Formats: sequence, C-alpha cells, structure tokens
Amino acid sequence: MTRRRWRPSARALVLAALLALGCQLVAVASASADPSAATWLKLRMCESSNRYSVNTGTGYYGAYQFDLPTWRSVGGQGHPDLATPAEQDYRALYLYRMRGWQPWECAGMLGLRNDSDARSKRVPTYAESAYIGGGHVPAPVPATKPAWPGVVYAYGDCAAALETFQLRMNAYGYGFTGTGCYYDKTRQAVLDLQRANGINDSGRLGPKTWAAAWEGRPPR
Repeated sequence: MTRRRWRPSARALVLAALLALGCQLVAVASASADPSAATWLKLRMCESSNRYSVNTGTGYYGAYQFDLPTWRSVGGQGHPDLATPAEQDYRALYLYRMRGWQPWECAGMLGLRNDSDARSKRVPTYAESAYIGGGHVPAPVPATKPAWPGVVYAYGDCAAALETFQLRMNAYGYGFTGTGCYYDKTRQAVLDLQRANGINDSGRLGPKTWAAAWEGRPPR
C-alpha cells in the first residue's frame, strides 16, 4: 500500500481520542499471535473512522483504506469499499501476515508493533479472521434494562456496554452498527435522550441516561 499524505481533519481528531483515552474494548481471542480485535478497531478508526463503505475519492477504499494494487495483491476482487466487512477484515489480516503493519500509515502513528505472525507469509483462513469483528452479528439487545455497567462513558471511550447502548438506541431509529466506540453519533444519541428525559445534557453516558434508554421517554 503506497504511503500517502495524512488527512488531518477527521483522522487527527480520532487519533487524539484513541491515544488520550485508549480503547477499553474487551478483545475476542485471536488466532495465534495476530493483533487483537481492539487493535484492529483502533486502526480502522484512524484510517476511516471505522467506515467500511468509505471511498475517499483519492484512490483509497474501505475501512482499511486499501489502494487497488494492494487489495489485489492479497486476492481482493472489485473495490474494497464494496466488499463485506468480513471480506475486508480477512484481506487486512492477509496483508498483515504478508507485510506486517508497514502498509498502514496509521499503524506508525498509533505505535503498533509487529508480532510473530507479521510477515509470516502464512495465508489466513476466514475462520481465523472472524475474530476481528467488523462483520460480526451483534448479540440481541435485552428488552428489559440490563444492569448498569458501573462506568460513566464519554467521547472516545470504547466498551462492550457502549455497543449494547448503541443497539438499544436503534429502537429509536438511530441506525447504529454497534461499534462500541463513543464518537459523534453516540454523543448525539446521548444528548437527545438526556433532553427528552430532563437529564442534565452533559453528553456523558451515566446511570440515569442508561436507564432512560430502556425505561424513559423516546428521544424527539
């Protein structure tokens, strides 16, 4: 993947949040020494704000910002942004095993380090890449309020409980894919819910806002 100029507007914002607050996602066990699901999420957030369908118009596509020669070098067909999330995850792991983190500018910015599978030249299976999570099927959200997770979430946080909240808010038409990371869309949903229920609109997801997602008034 050819090195490219950093697009600072969106990427700098995402990178700052990731580095300052970290990503608290609980990683699913990966195959051998492959990078964790949380590490892949950090990379996608920096490269594309975790948007699998993004086409920048500059020759880079999808969640991992493949250019076409690199995509095809690991067996990809068509355009990366038109491939399923699971396919993009698979090709990203394939590339990592061929070349390590070297193709991704964001990997250097995030300080990601190669492990024993980097450049191993071992072609992965789809089963091995399934842990990455971009193409996972979210678990059903309980109809009754789950227990408060005991953490007040703010912009930049990533956690499994945030995915539960996001998917619950789909009942009100928000259209979350369940990334589990708190960025602009999640903040807007939190603010909408707080304002509809007379909760201080701090933009932080605390116990009152959590309860309102299941038991309060729907956002207007």
